[in-house]
Amino acid sequence: MKKPLEDVQAAVFKALGHPTRTRIVSILARDRGKCVCDLVDQLGYDQSTVSKHLAVLKTVGILKSTKQGLNVIYEIGMPCVAQFLKCVECVATSDAEEPQCGSCKMCGTGEPSPVGGH
Repeated sequence: MKKPLEDVQAAVFKALGHPTRTRIVSILARDRGKCVCDLVDQLGYDQSTVSKHLAVLKTVGILKSTKQGLNVIYEIGMPCVAQFLKCVECVATSDAEEPQCGSCKMCGTGEPSPVGGH
């Protein structure tokens, strides 16, 4: 039996609810295809901690992985989530009185996005 859509959506947001996991998504959106060892170096955490965060992101479909020899390579499996984080960054760094997604080059058009426009 499939889970209700709202449960799946909430699980994705819950997975993004930790700063380390959002940082992992940002790193993989920028650098594409990293093994755990690369992420350990960039994040400064031990391998088991990074692996647990990766597992959470993979379980909800944000990340996907492929095996290359002895390494597991992680990539973004849900590109819209990486774009969403860029939109959040745009809003967070805006000087506008009422910042909106889409009002900067990071979000694409340079024009405010309509609701559901991403």
